[in-house]
Amino acid sequence: QVQLVESGGGLVQAGGSLRLSCAASGRAFDSYVLGWFRQAPGKEREFVAGISWSGYTTYYAGSVKGRFIISRDNTKNTVYLQMTSLKPEDTAVYYCAAEARGMIPIATMPRPDYWGQGTQVTVSS
Repeated sequence: QVQLVESGGGLVQAGGSLRLSCAASGRAFDSYVLGWFRQAPGKEREFVAGISWSGYTTYYAGSVKGRFIISRDNTKNTVYLQMTSLKPEDTAVYYCAAEARGMIPIATMPRPDYWGQGTQVTVSS
């Protein structure tokens, strides 16, 4: 069992930056792919970024590539999402997710096993 708790959301102006954090508890944290998804009002939840167990492999949605950076610290059981050059279309509830994939260098997340409760990010124009 893995529990995920996000923090760091808020209101920011377009062009600004935010850093989201997700603290995980439970065993075998370092064997999970971790990632971020988001859901805007009236839209389906979409993948944003993922990171492999080691942290060496990452994968991004095209809409955020070059603006967002995902990282993890396995000593702190925490995954981060540094968001820069934010746009109004980035406004959404951001969810942390974990998927058991073992210790292999992949960062995609087709079927997350665990979800956080979400944190709101609002970007004003």
